[in-house]
Amino acid sequence: MEAEPQTKTTIPNQDETETESTEFVKNQKRYQELISTFPHEKGWRPKDPFIEYGGHWWLQPLLEGCLHAQEFFQARPKDFFVCSYPKTGTTWLKALTFAIANRSRFDDSSNPLLKRNPHEFVPYIEIDFPFFPEVDVLNDKGNTLFSTHIPHASLPDSIIKSGCKMVYIWRDPKDTFISMWTFLHKEKSELGPLNNLEESFDMFCRGLSGYGPYLDHVLAYWKAYQENPDQILFLKYETMRADPLPYVKKLAEFMGYGFTAEEEEKGVAEKVVSLCSFETLKNLEANKGEKEREDRAAVYANSAYFRKGKVGDWANYLTPEMAARIDGIMEEKFKDTGLLEHGK
Repeated sequence: MEAEPQTKTTIPNQDETETESTEFVKNQKRYQELISTFPHEKGWRPKDPFIEYGGHWWLQPLLEGCLHAQEFFQARPKDFFVCSYPKTGTTWLKALTFAIANRSRFDDSSNPLLKRNPHEFVPYIEIDFPFFPEVDVLNDKGNTLFSTHIPHASLPDSIIKSGCKMVYIWRDPKDTFISMWTFLHKEKSELGPLNNLEESFDMFCRGLSGYGPYLDHVLAYWKAYQENPDQILFLKYETMRADPLPYVKKLAEFMGYGFTAEEEEKGVAEKVVSLCSFETLKNLEANKGEKEREDRAAVYANSAYFRKGKVGDWANYLTPEMAARIDGIMEEKFKDTGLLEHGK
């Protein structure tokens, strides 16, 4: 990338007395004018270019949302953030954090996760916050759960300065790519057809993907975790899938909602694991067919978030040569960082 990587952009302050619902619309033109000056590259769809900002590639609406969050989102010390790159276990982690934080409010049959998609309870600060400020969860001052795919260096200053905690999850890049490529086929898009697998994979390997380069995204959060392990919990999808219970307990403890001895005796942690399992969530009526989330318009049906959830499904799509290419890039990128050994 030839441009100097920006991480934060100073945008002139606006009248903060206006409601949040009009704030983004009022500022959107300003964001668009700024974004038009950033480097653009061909995207995975003909009419959906990637835009360089902060050393990462963005799609236009998400970058507009990021700039808005940088300017207006105010994190509080008690807030908790689910951070991730797309298609690395975000939906699962949202369900787990919601179930952990709210387990005293609901019994086994009344948990809202049984009726609605996990994304409705843990809002994205670069999507829900700017574009859908009317959703209930954002207007619930008692809500402390938020999520983002924003790279670490471009997070709103308030998240870093507030000292609030965050959890980050990452996944084998081969499965991450396949999950993303198949997911994008389910998008209700008027931006043209998706590139074929080979072309998309080549771009992914070269860092050209939404919020990419993927490995840089992971590495920045890893470095932040190493510098401040009390503020960031770092998880690996494959390790959690193999044995979720100890990691769910660790997550609960980290969030400040550790399971009590009485809860341990009653198997409450095991119930959280079961409720939030891929199999349970995928088979709920709310996540089947063409059903969409209840709280706002969506470009994906709820079922799009529950494809297979398997480790190693990439082998059904990628050639050995393709796998070797991305593995080599990962080994080189993560060499001497300790990241490949973490969670083994």
